[in-house]
Amino acid sequence: MTNQVARKKRHKKIRSRVIGSQSKPRLSVFRSLTNIYAQLIDDENGIVLAQASSIKSKDKVTKTQSAQKVGEDLAKKAKEKKISECVFDRGGYKFHGRVKALAESARENGLKF
Repeated sequence: MTNQVARKKRHKKIRSRVIGSQSKPRLSVFRSLTNIYAQLIDDENGIVLAQASSIKSKDKVTKTQSAQKVGEDLAKKAKEKKISECVFDRGGYKFHGRVKALAESARENGLKF
């Protein structure tokens, strides 16, 4: 089993238990080799409430530092939309490194999960 197949399997198991709503959306994380993306999703209506990514960042920083910046940006956008709580969907990735940096940064800036 390749790493991608194993991640997809873990993600499927997580998604069977984690469901977002309008009042408590799902914070979904996707991590590519170069960038990291995060979205607040309302699964009941099938809409994205807020999103942030490191793709347009021109800064010369490490991947972990860019993940922290994405967490800050997402928390600020959530505050603007009056979202204070969410459920965390790590996307099948280990809660370590960039995923952990994004989650902790979002928590420090006001999101609760």
